[in-house]
Amino acid sequence: MGTHYIMEDCTTCGACEPVCPVEAIHPGDPMYTIDKDACIDCGACDDVCPVDAIKWEQTNV
Repeated sequence: MGTHYIMEDCTTCGACEPVCPVEAIHPGDPMYTIDKDACIDCGACDDVCPVDAIKWEQTNV
């Protein structure tokens, strides 16, 4: 199992939000956030981020 998260490199371009199939990505201040309870770890957001600010991390849960 794992989880996606958005790093401080986020430029708030908004490319990630519309590709999320479960609407887990939301605008925030100063960057977008991922609701890890809603995220299905599909990786669609990671694929479209132009600044590589979305990462995946292994979890033991």
